[in-house]
Amino acid sequence: TKISIDALSSRFKETREEKWGEVLLRSNERSIDLTNFTVGADNTMLTGTLNDAWVRTEHYLRKSETEFYQVGGSWDQDIGDSFRFTLMGGVSKSNADIPVETTFVFDDRDARNFQFDYTNPWSPRITFGTSVTDPANFQLAEVRDRPSNVTNKFRTAQLRTEWDVAEGFTVKAGAMYRRFSFESVAFTRDAVVCGNGGLDVVLRTITCSPSSAFGPTAVYGFAATNLGESFTLGNAGQPSGNTNTWLVPNIERSAAFTGLYNRTPALDVGNNRGVIEEVKGGYLQFDAKGEVFGLDYAFNGGVRYARTDQTSSGLTSAGGVNVPVTVKRDYEDWLPSMNLALYPTENVIVRGAIAKVLTRPTLGNLTPGGSVDGFNYRVTFGNPLLDPFRATAYDLALEWYFAPQSIASVAVFKKDIESFPVSQARSGTFASTGLPLSVIPPSSPAAGAPEGQLWTITGNVNGTGASLKGVELSLQAPFTFLPGFFKNFGGIVNATFVDSSAVYNVSGPTVNPCVPQANPALACNFGPNVAGTRRSTLFGLSKTAFNGTLYYEDSKFSARVSASYRGPYVDANSATGNVFEGYNKAINVDASVRYKVFENLELSVEGVNLTDDYRSRYTDVDADRNYEYNHFGRTILFGARFKM
Repeated sequence: TKISIDALSSRFKETREEKWGEVLLRSNERSIDLTNFTVGADNTMLTGTLNDAWVRTEHYLRKSETEFYQVGGSWDQDIGDSFRFTLMGGVSKSNADIPVETTFVFDDRDARNFQFDYTNPWSPRITFGTSVTDPANFQLAEVRDRPSNVTNKFRTAQLRTEWDVAEGFTVKAGAMYRRFSFESVAFTRDAVVCGNGGLDVVLRTITCSPSSAFGPTAVYGFAATNLGESFTLGNAGQPSGNTNTWLVPNIERSAAFTGLYNRTPALDVGNNRGVIEEVKGGYLQFDAKGEVFGLDYAFNGGVRYARTDQTSSGLTSAGGVNVPVTVKRDYEDWLPSMNLALYPTENVIVRGAIAKVLTRPTLGNLTPGGSVDGFNYRVTFGNPLLDPFRATAYDLALEWYFAPQSIASVAVFKKDIESFPVSQARSGTFASTGLPLSVIPPSSPAAGAPEGQLWTITGNVNGTGASLKGVELSLQAPFTFLPGFFKNFGGIVNATFVDSSAVYNVSGPTVNPCVPQANPALACNFGPNVAGTRRSTLFGLSKTAFNGTLYYEDSKFSARVSASYRGPYVDANSATGNVFEGYNKAINVDASVRYKVFENLELSVEGVNLTDDYRSRYTDVDADRNYEYNHFGRTILFGARFKM
């Protein structure tokens, strides 16, 4: 008999700040004068000068605290010599509280001579003509605060039994129960300082110009004098001539001036949602060992049953009114599997396996209703009717244990994927979403002009199936054949090659730049993105990956350095008229050193991303347009472990 109880509690606090300088290109393109531009062969605008540009700087602050606890227990019991069982159970809870998520915005809506040069897309030059350090050029135009709370709960129970029927033959059976829950509650204190003329909506102390007014005399916010602070960009790989210093709002002074935190928060209806998922099931498995045709073998096979009950809650619209909605569904899966290992010689194993596999969608993608980004005219929907990832997996491997602690192996694998969740985007009017106007953030441009341009409407849908096949090569060995000190070294290398294919619905660039509106007095809209299909690799899956590790280990000291290469891959549909988004290839080098000072004390040093590799993200798989170029830097971790 063995009974164990484990408990874990943790608290994590984080403060995050972001400071931005940008030119808005969304619903205001028609008011901007574009000159001196060049367009590349892939139809990408590489350089240009913008006048009457809408320059924006932002200061973002988020404070969060996450509390987590977990309690679990197990009971292992032998009944006689041939029967045993394990009973396990546990609960956990994570409470992520964000009491402050604040943004203040400075605008200069008639800036001159903004220049960009993306001739080198990984080191573009961005230059602001009108001074971006002079408070006289800016007005405090928007205030935002979006406190929220997300609670995740999990509880589980499991019974596992084993019966040794005869020598070399065991029957295993069991049952399980799991319950996941996710609940999000969110509020907003967002406000655009000025609407379409009249008194401001925050303090009611200034008279605003009509929203159509431009020029140095237009009033669309509070004077930025005494509300800002200077920000200087560090070394981010930018070229000489780049604008590296600009004015951003000061959080404390702007909050005190506007009384932001004294404003009564409103319910952020698009982000109040939740999901409960219960999984009940059981399994029956047979294990056997023996000899067949002169070959030793090990076999296990069986079937697993799972019933999933899902309850999703969120917000939808009925007659333009917010209405809570709950969607319930359930589905069942029978998941047979079989594994066989043959031993042609003492140090060679041939393994084969076939199995039905299942991966359920993440809970956050299962909520009904939608969230709205009124700044970029984008709506994101959940889908409570998403099917899980279902596939049949085939594996075959040859392993050669040619020396102690050494293995050389080759494995081939294949998956026939029946269904999988996939993101999809389309263009449409806000009315076509079925959402009420009240879900549009009041501080966004779309609040005043919900049909000012076509919306990008994204969500997850059920994919139509896909295929995947590949091979993995691996070699691991200590260098015991070397003399003296060098025999404590060793190495691990592996390479993976994958061929995958799936057909996706994509939303390509518009072919009609001017679609007249119903009111002929209004400027035309850009036409919708063109829907189509495109075959590509599975999202998130590279065609090639290589890993290598060199290590040293003795009784007191150990060290290892590892290098990994991952090839480029697509990871999402684009919602901007580009075809797919993804990441370019990446190489990471990490290292660690451990030293045992005493039997119960160990010191360690770990280094992550020692080569200071940048992460490169692109949009449009054909044009490879630079989307993000992120510098994370090197990370050095120092640690100590003490055993009682």
